[in-house]
Amino acid sequence: MVGIVIVSHSEKLASGVLDATKIMADGCPVAIAGGADDGGYGTSYEKIRNAIESVYSKSGVIVLVDMGSAVMTAEMVIEDMGYGNVLLVDCPIAEGAIAASVASFCGDGLEEVKNQALSAKTEAKW
Repeated sequence: MVGIVIVSHSEKLASGVLDATKIMADGCPVAIAGGADDGGYGTSYEKIRNAIESVYSKSGVIVLVDMGSAVMTAEMVIEDMGYGNVLLVDCPIAEGAIAASVASFCGDGLEEVKNQALSAKTEAKW
C-alpha cells in the first residue's frame, strides 16, 4: 500500500486527521509529523523524515502538509532522502488524507492515490 504522511504545525491537528483516516481505511499505513521538536507549534525535519521512513515501501509515499514552513521542510526532507516515489501533494490535509487512505487501502498505485488526494481540492462539500 502507498504510505501517507500528514505534516502539520499542530500535533493535535495531525492526530485528528490520523484518527479520521483510521475510521475510513484502518490498516492503511499513515504516519504523522505534527508540531515542533519541543512539542510546540512548528514543523520538524526529523519528525517528517521519521514519519516517511515508518510508512515507506516500494509502493511509495504521499506527503500532505498544512501550510508555510511545513511545505519547505517537507521539500527538504524529500530531496535529502532521494526516493523517487515520495511525492508532496498540494491538497487539504483532512479531506485529502481520507481520500488518499481509502484509495491506498483499496490497492491503488501511487499516481492514483495522489490524484485522489488532489481531488479534495475541487470536491464540493454539499
